[in-house]
Amino acid sequence: MFAAHLLSLLGVVVAEISLTVLVYRATGSALMSALTFALGFLPYALGGTLLAGLADRYPARRLLVACDLLCAACAAAMVWPGTPVAGILVLRCAMAFVAPLFQGARSASLADILGPGEDFVLGRSLLRMVSQSAQLAGFGLGGLLLTFLAPRGAVALTAAGFLTSALLLRLGTRDRPARAAATTARSPLRGGLGVLLGDRRLRALTLLCWLPPAFAVVPEALLTPYAAGIGAGTGALGLLMCALPVGTIAGELAAGSLLSARTRARLTAPLAALAPLSLLAYAVRPGVPVVLAALLLSGLAHAYALDLDRMYVDAVPDELRGRAMTLLSTGLMTLQGVGMALAGAAAEFFPAHAVVTGAAVLGTAVVLLLLAELRATEPPRTPGRPARSSRPGPSRETGLTAK
Repeated sequence: MFAAHLLSLLGVVVAEISLTVLVYRATGSALMSALTFALGFLPYALGGTLLAGLADRYPARRLLVACDLLCAACAAAMVWPGTPVAGILVLRCAMAFVAPLFQGARSASLADILGPGEDFVLGRSLLRMVSQSAQLAGFGLGGLLLTFLAPRGAVALTAAGFLTSALLLRLGTRDRPARAAATTARSPLRGGLGVLLGDRRLRALTLLCWLPPAFAVVPEALLTPYAAGIGAGTGALGLLMCALPVGTIAGELAAGSLLSARTRARLTAPLAALAPLSLLAYAVRPGVPVVLAALLLSGLAHAYALDLDRMYVDAVPDELRGRAMTLLSTGLMTLQGVGMALAGAAAEFFPAHAVVTGAAVLGTAVVLLLLAELRATEPPRTPGRPARSSRPGPSRETGLTAK
């Protein structure tokens, strides 16, 4: 699963840069080139909402292989010389449409492979670190490939990567039955989103997964105008753009390898609050070194996500895990896009450093409110017995801190 994840992720990143170049060369339009890149995110909300129920209705391996084969077919169709630009855009939308289903089914099956405890937390963290690293390396790899290959040739390698991923998943993972019957998975909105937001504790956990990243993308979205405003060159801009993902990777790596589960649980709340709070450094319109430090610190604080993953998978019913993971990734991607758009709109009226500072204040307030809600919904503990979930149905261990 790890190897398949890496191959498909690198394929997506290489496809993104190759397709933007391909469309720009075909049309000469910067707008069409940018639209090609944006179409990797826009269908996320629709695909995640409509397809979420499939993640529990069908066996995970079958879904994962089918999604990889569909993406491989779309990439192969893009390579065909007669495919028009409009067709390329439609195929790009199709790949993005199934992406949340693939991610949700993979996350749910990861808990089947590793169990819902500590191994799942570390495994999910590893995949997240790989995703961050692949985005840093993938664009460089894509640019390097385009010095030797035509854009269609690079996209052909993407199709081969998806095919290899499908083969790895088909031969390297065990076939497991579907988690829920078709009758319980028929309505993804009622059976998935309703569960996520209907239960008080699960709602707090879901919003803690969704909202902090929506604030975290604000400085990334405004790095270019901010760097221009303080007179930083393109070299400094590139360094700043790497700071947040590098900090995120380092934070998760350190938390997963150096800290015990109990220590991570105790640090969850302070780290979650620190992630947006560190961006208050923008208030004084600092230079490159201070901004670099603030972004690195915000990324390091993202290590709070490890224990949040544990609490989340503990709180979700097993039969809804696939849908919950699909909707979780859908909301995450959608709200990050909304955060970027709102940041850009606000920067039309206010200086970039003021927008980031406002996002830091608002983000810190939101995180503190959600942490208070999470603590208020923590199930009572019986001496000598582990904490149990307060949701209806079969319960499992949960809680803000591990004891």
